[in-house]
Amino acid sequence: MYKYIYIEAQATGIMREGNHRELIDKYSKEGWRFVTAIPTRSNGHGVIKNFDLVFEKEDL
Repeated sequence: MYKYIYIEAQATGIMREGNHRELIDKYSKEGWRFVTAIPTRSNGHGVIKNFDLVFEKEDL
């Protein structure tokens, strides 16, 4: 069985840098495996502003 965590990340855009790479590196070092990214907020015109990074780890 696996356990999952969902970490909110910001998308990159004009005048803004995303933080997803740092988050993936951080949680990978803690033993979590990156699974996918789920968009959670957009600007109403199809541009993603935030998303959840999904990580899993075997539940021992």
